[in-house]
Amino acid sequence: MLFQQNLWPLAVASTLSCLHGHATAAGDSVITLGEVKVAADSNGPLPASSLLTSVDLLGADKIEDQNVNNSWELLGKMPGIQLTETRMGAESGKPTFRAFNGEGYINGIKVLIDGIPSNVNSGNQRFIDMIFPLELDYIEVVRGTNDPRYGLHNIGGNLQFATRQGGNYNDSRFSYGSHATREVQWALGRESGGLAQNYFIAKQDSNGYRQHSAYEKYTLGGKWFVSSADQSVKAGVVARLYSNQAQEPGFLTATQAANDPRQSGAHNANDGDSRDMKQLSAHLDWQITPQWQTSQKVYFNHYSDDRRVTFSNSATSSLNNLPRQRRFWDENQTGWLGTMTWRASPALVLDGGLNVERQKNLYQRYRFAYALPTNFSQPTTTSNDDQYSLNNVGAYLQAILQPTAQLKLVPGLRLDRFSGDTLVRNTGARGSLQDYGWIKQPKLSLVYSLDAHTSLYANWGRSFQILTGSRAPAYLMTASQAQFAPSLNTGSEIGLKFKPTPQSDARVALWRQEATNEVANMPSTGTTVGLGQTLRKGLDLQASARVSPQLQLWASHSLQEAKVLSAFTASGVSLAGKEVFATPRRISTVGLEYLAHEKLRLGLQGRAQGDYFIDDLNAQGKFGALLTFDASARYTVSPQVSVDFQIKNLANRSQAYVWYDNFFWPAGSAQPMYSPGAGRTAFVALNLKL
Repeated sequence: MLFQQNLWPLAVASTLSCLHGHATAAGDSVITLGEVKVAADSNGPLPASSLLTSVDLLGADKIEDQNVNNSWELLGKMPGIQLTETRMGAESGKPTFRAFNGEGYINGIKVLIDGIPSNVNSGNQRFIDMIFPLELDYIEVVRGTNDPRYGLHNIGGNLQFATRQGGNYNDSRFSYGSHATREVQWALGRESGGLAQNYFIAKQDSNGYRQHSAYEKYTLGGKWFVSSADQSVKAGVVARLYSNQAQEPGFLTATQAANDPRQSGAHNANDGDSRDMKQLSAHLDWQITPQWQTSQKVYFNHYSDDRRVTFSNSATSSLNNLPRQRRFWDENQTGWLGTMTWRASPALVLDGGLNVERQKNLYQRYRFAYALPTNFSQPTTTSNDDQYSLNNVGAYLQAILQPTAQLKLVPGLRLDRFSGDTLVRNTGARGSLQDYGWIKQPKLSLVYSLDAHTSLYANWGRSFQILTGSRAPAYLMTASQAQFAPSLNTGSEIGLKFKPTPQSDARVALWRQEATNEVANMPSTGTTVGLGQTLRKGLDLQASARVSPQLQLWASHSLQEAKVLSAFTASGVSLAGKEVFATPRRISTVGLEYLAHEKLRLGLQGRAQGDYFIDDLNAQGKFGALLTFDASARYTVSPQVSVDFQIKNLANRSQAYVWYDNFFWPAGSAQPMYSPGAGRTAFVALNLKL
C-alpha cells in the first residue's frame, strides 16, 4: 500500500509541527506553465492555490498558437493527462487523469467554463468543444479528492477553462492545414469607464483524415461586465452558442486498419452527428467589506445532439443490441452557485458555498437492423424514449488555518443530496432516483514550508460517484429493484514542490484513491457494469525550467494503476486483481521553446501514453500505446503580425484508439475495433493583433 489508510495526514501534520525551519510563509502546490495573469487578490474569491493539492495552470501563451481539432487536445501539454481520442465526428474524445479512463465508462472529471459547471448528465465533457484556443486565458487542472467546491462528477478532480475577460485587444488567427482544415478565430476586447466587453467568433472546417470524416463547426461568445467606481462590485453576463455538423467514419477491424487506416466502411456511409450547445450565465462579485466577499452565479446550459452511428457490419446481433442506432439527447441544466468568504485574520479564513442544479432531460435511442443502404428513418425497435430529471443541492464549508508562518491547514466538509424521476414514454413506466441521502465528503489538507523554495503538502478527502442514465439502476423502476449506495472515493496524496533554481519549478506527488461500489456505464449499449471496490494509485513527477532567456524546458512522467479489488462479471467470474480497462500505466510529456532570434521562436513537444487492457477480464491483450512529437515555429513580422508553422506527429508514427466490441458481434466473434489517428500533418497560421 502507498499509504496507511486514513490517519496519515494527521500523522504528517503532527510531525511537521515539530520541525524547525526558516520563518517563511506557507507555500502552495501549484505549477504554472506559461504566463497566467491570475490576480492574487487578498480580498477576492479564494484561488485554486488554497486547495493544497496538485494544481497545474497552462497559460495563454502556450495555448493561442496551437492547431487542434478540439480544445480538450490542449491538455496534452499538461502532466498526467490521458487523452482518449475516439475521433468519431462530434464524439471526438476527452481528457482525464488520476487513472480515470475517457471512454465514457466512468466519467470522473468535473468541467467548468468560467466557473460554470459544464458536464452533460452522464458526466461527459462535451461542452469543452464550445471553447477555441484564442479565447482562452488559462486552463486549470485540480487533481484529487479534497476540493470541496464541487460535488457532482468531481470524483478525481476538475478542469477549469477560463476565458478572457476585460482588456483592450483585437486578435485574429487564420489557419490552413492537412486534410483541407480551415479555421478562423477572432477575439475582441474593449474596456472603458467600468464597462468591459469581450466577443469571440470561430469557425473550423475539415475533410478529416479518414474517408467520411468531414465536419463543420462554429462558436459565438460574448461577455458584458460592469464594475463600480471603487471596483467593489462587478456584475455581468456571458453567452455562448455552438454548432457542429460532422460525419462519422466508424470503427475498423484490425485487418481493415492495417490494410487501409483511412478507409470508412460502407455500413458507415450515413453515420453522422448534429450537435448544438448553448450556455448563458449571470455573474456577481461583491466585496462587501475588506473581510467579507461574495460571489454568485446563475446559469443555463442546453445540449442537443442527434447521432447516427453504426458500430459494426454484423447482421446477426440480438434485437436488443443491433449495431445501427440513432440517439437523441436534449438536456437542460439550470443552476445557481453562491460562495461567501470571510477573512477574519491572517491566521483564519472561512469559505463556504451553496449550489442548486435542476436538470430536465430527454433521451431517445432507436435501433435498426443491419442493411445497406439505410437512412435511419425506419427503426426496428425503440429502446429508449425517456424523459427524466436530476436535482442536486450541495453545500460546503472550509477553513484556512495558519497557526505558524510555515504551516497551513485546510479542513473542509461537503454535503450533496440528489432527487429526480423518470418517465419511459413508450411504456408509461415511471421511477424515482435512487435515494442516496446526504452524501458526506470530509476533506483535510496541509502545506508546510521547509524553506523559501520548498513546500511539503498533503491531503486526504472523499468524493463520490452516483449512477447516471435515464433508467435502472439509476432510477427505481420496480419494487424489487436493488438499492444502491453512492460510490465513495477516499483519496490521499503527499507531495513536494520545490524550486531547484530561481527560474525553475518541480513537483513530485504520491497518491492513491480507493472506491466502493464503483459502476461503469457502457455508452454503446446503455447498460451499467459494477466494478465494485477499486484502487487507483500513482506517482507524478514534473519540472519546468527557464534555462536561459532563450530556452525553456519542461517534462513530466506519471505512473498510475487502476485495479479492481472486489467484483464479479454478470456470469460470476471474479474481477479481483484485474486492471480497470482503458487505463494506461504511464503518461509522459516533454517540451522546449527556443528563441533562436528576436523574431523566430521554435518549439518541440512530445507526448507518450502506455498501452492498456480493453476488456474487464484483461484477456484480449493491451492496445493503444502512442509516442508522438509536434514541432512548431513562429516568425514575428511586426508587433501586429506573426506567422505560425506546425507539424504534428513529426515522425509519422501510426496510432489508434482501440476498444473491445463484445456487444455487436455474434457470439464468438467479439474483437478489438480501431479508430486510426492521423499521420504527419502540417499547418500554417497568420496571426493579427490590431
